[in-house]
Amino acid sequence: MSQRIRFLVHGRVQGVNFRSFTQKEATKLSVTGWCRNTDNEKVEGEAQGSPEAIKQFLKAIDEGPRHASVVKLDKEDRELVEGETHFEVRR
Repeated sequence: MSQRIRFLVHGRVQGVNFRSFTQKEATKLSVTGWCRNTDNEKVEGEAQGSPEAIKQFLKAIDEGPRHASVVKLDKEDRELVEGETHFEVRR
């Protein structure tokens, strides 16, 4: 069974390779979805995978890459997206 979540990451998460880090972690965990920078210096996205993979994914992005400083991670459930095959960084 899969689940899909929307996430919003607060803190110093732009200009520190956060989106690339997020994509790498998602790919490693077979999580699909997307992420992008917001206009208010956050990173948002959606992720889909097994409950265990989503749990590990959220743990990874809550820590972030070395130069990031995550202060808050919001998440909410979303409807599954059929046919999604990878995790992409959107611009």
